[in-house]
Amino acid sequence: MWSRGVRRHGGGGSRPRGCAMSADRTVRLKPHEVALLRGGPRAAVTVAVVALHLRGAVEAGRPGRLRTSGASTEAAGQAPPPLPPLAEAVYAALGRPAGPADVLDHAGVRSELAGLRAGLKSAGFLRALPPHRTRAARRLLDALDAEHPLPTSRRGLSTSGILMAVALHGGPALHVLVPRFALRAGLVARAEVTEDRGFHSRSPRGGGTGGVAYSCGGGGGGSD
Repeated sequence: MWSRGVRRHGGGGSRPRGCAMSADRTVRLKPHEVALLRGGPRAAVTVAVVALHLRGAVEAGRPGRLRTSGASTEAAGQAPPPLPPLAEAVYAALGRPAGPADVLDHAGVRSELAGLRAGLKSAGFLRALPPHRTRAARRLLDALDAEHPLPTSRRGLSTSGILMAVALHGGPALHVLVPRFALRAGLVARAEVTEDRGFHSRSPRGGGTGGVAYSCGGGGGGSD
């Protein structure tokens, strides 16, 4: 189940997906939280958009625009994991077609992002002044990055694996995993795709080593 904010769990037992474990605790972050730490608000919203797209709830409209598909955010068949509040806010922001920047500026989306930032600050991953990732955040991102290298295809990836890859790797992951949707929706620049060159992240993570001894993976599938 995706959480709002950051969850901490006691050590011991098997390690859940999307987590990193130190000697004394396990810290679990969901993909949109990882994205916010790595690349800021736009990266978090991008993960939320991709989550909705994988559910069939959001599609690309006119070039550079997003729109709801008319499908429910609830998947057919077995009850899916509930969407995080940020994804629900993004869906609400698409009452009419909009570009990614418009979605990011929507009041409900801004409110959810503020709540996520507050949770990450409370957990010790963000500093308020000056706004910056803490050493603990850099160590956690390094551990997750090592556990979730940039995929070369979607084969074998679950929805959670796709979202974690997008959270950690941004544009390069979009280029591999949902290239047509990302291009049409304005999540990546057309020149970057047509030139087939490397993408740059919007906010470099910086270094950070040590501290986190183990990290946890995620698996699975969806469609572009």
